[in-house]
Amino acid sequence: MKGGVFLATLLVFFVCICLENCLVSAATTTEKPLTTPPIEDTCGAHNGSCDECVKFPGAKCFYCYTNGVCAKYPGKEIFPTKYCDLSQARWGVCFLNFEALIISMGVIAGVLLLAMTICIYCCCCCSGSNRAKLERQEAVSARKKAEREAKHGQKKADRKAKNDEIRRKYGLLKDEDEESRQLTEYAAC
Repeated sequence: MKGGVFLATLLVFFVCICLENCLVSAATTTEKPLTTPPIEDTCGAHNGSCDECVKFPGAKCFYCYTNGVCAKYPGKEIFPTKYCDLSQARWGVCFLNFEALIISMGVIAGVLLLAMTICIYCCCCCSGSNRAKLERQEAVSARKKAEREAKHGQKKADRKAKNDEIRRKYGLLKDEDEESRQLTEYAAC
């Protein structure tokens, strides 16, 4: 069971990595001529400055280092590849390009999926059935321990009886009547 969950988690992780690589390669291999997007008055006012462009409220603008244009983010497209290469496009912050953003989001998504898979496994698979199994094992071990203690007590009683018999045979063990009389005499002294 543990091996199957591990393999399933590994498979999900590799699928995430493959999808991430496919998105990055598909987005970067589009060899279209770079055209300038329709410039909105709100974003177009920040041409030439990446910091001012990406700080525009609502994260509606992206900046392209290739042609120095601040443009409205094309909402109908996932990536602005028509207007700028992903390695030159900035959105949200100037120090992180779209390629790095896509890779980091893919890694974060993979880690979250892995964490969720582990949590689901721990909650579902480890809690109920293992408790019952553990209780059964504890009951079996307690029963075996009681059996061992009973055998030990029986063997101890057999050894004592055998030793007492040998002592009586050679006169090393006194009878119970003699012992009680000697105890009373000793107590009277």
